[in-house]
Amino acid sequence: MTGAPSLPRDLIDKIRAGDREAFELVFRTYYAKLADYANGLVRTRDGAEDVVQEVFVALWTQRERLSTPDNLVGYLYRAVRNRSLNQLRHRRMVADWQVKQAAEEPVVVAAADKETENAEIMAAVRRAVATLSPRCREVFELSRDRSLTYPEIAAALGISIKTVETLMGRALKGVRKELAGFRA
Repeated sequence: MTGAPSLPRDLIDKIRAGDREAFELVFRTYYAKLADYANGLVRTRDGAEDVVQEVFVALWTQRERLSTPDNLVGYLYRAVRNRSLNQLRHRRMVADWQVKQAAEEPVVVAAADKETENAEIMAAVRRAVATLSPRCREVFELSRDRSLTYPEIAAALGISIKTVETLMGRALKGVRKELAGFRA
């Protein structure tokens, strides 16, 4: 910030030496102003206060390495600006990630739902087939599970094609009846 008053060099030296009172004086003097500045950038009061607190924590923990800046106040404003921009970038990354996750989630959920639905349908069909007479069940399974044609089923069971058609008709009617109340 141009035009920001600079702190006396001895105050900066005291902070570097670990003088808590000097640090608290700077904190009390500039905290509200820096928070207002950060709020203008990050647009949330909590976010702004977090930024300013992080700047002061970093200032205190790195005080021994603090080179005597010509203008500590300007340094504080630049640090708040940089951390605010970092916070905004982080927010944008989180928002982008959430949008991406939300876009992917329905596909995963839909696939899982479809898989569950298919499993439920197959279980219901198996239960329905189990209620058929042994001969109807045998014809049905040869047709549907082994993909045999009616003439192949007739030859395998030693019955006429017409009997296969009749048994298959009964099997399909029985399965439809059993599945009538089923809702996947």
